[in-house]
Amino acid sequence: MTPARQTKTRGRRASLRASLDCATAFQKIAFDCVAQVKANRDGAIAGDPEAVHQMRVALTRLRAAVSFFAPVTVDTKWRHLKKEIAWLNAWLGAARDSDVMVEFSRRGRYRAWADVAIGADLDRRRARDHRQVVRCLRSARTRRLTAALSVWTKRGPWLLRWEVAARRGDVEPLQVYCERELDRWRERLIRNGRQLSTMNGARRHRLRIRAKRFRYMLEASTDIVAMWSRAELRYTQSAAKRLQRTLGDLRDFKRFAGLSRSDARQDKTRPPGYRRQRDKLRGAAVRAWRDLKRASAR
Repeated sequence: MTPARQTKTRGRRASLRASLDCATAFQKIAFDCVAQVKANRDGAIAGDPEAVHQMRVALTRLRAAVSFFAPVTVDTKWRHLKKEIAWLNAWLGAARDSDVMVEFSRRGRYRAWADVAIGADLDRRRARDHRQVVRCLRSARTRRLTAALSVWTKRGPWLLRWEVAARRGDVEPLQVYCERELDRWRERLIRNGRQLSTMNGARRHRLRIRAKRFRYMLEASTDIVAMWSRAELRYTQSAAKRLQRTLGDLRDFKRFAGLSRSDARQDKTRPPGYRRQRDKLRGAAVRAWRDLKRASAR
């Protein structure tokens, strides 16, 4: 791209950012999420694990965006939609978990252990969970949900309330709002992770969800408003992504290790190198949390 075209592109982006408000920014994020759900539906029905994963990512991003812009977006209609999303996500999550467990079982390091300790249960469970997903995605309930999400995003009660506030001049600039909320989410994430090295599984899971939502909103927000220095942004994004992923990998690995049948031999109840890998992932998560903490102190 020539310097003139780069300047023109940057100018268009700056103009777009200047014209955005919280409601428009939320709509942009939400429409992208709904489009991602629809685009991956056929692939998920066909049994593509990545399509199932991308549908879950889109739903998580949508819920994160609603939470992030909660003073604007939450209304009585959303409370119903949230329950329907949880229903859909539960089936997608079961299929995704089965896909991950099967992938673990096929790794060279764990294949022999899985054959003895788990047997054929994983493949049967995976097939069952994907059949459930197919029925779910082909149902009228799912079609109603995706249609309702589109309508709600475009013209839900939340938007009418926002327009009234905007006419009164009682709205906050988008950049000010995003900077404050991202700082608040980051500080809460740091505060909740102080005892990460000794946390139980339930607390780690909640921390992982917070890290995931923070990462998604950091990525979405920085696409539409200019915040922080580029170096700080990269450092914070990297730390949040590593924290989310290592906590997710740790959760998946512990779930995989817990699949051993009760009739398996005593020396086969844990995958080879279990403690070493568990401690490695735990240590990586602690380091990612510390990096996130350093980023907030810059």
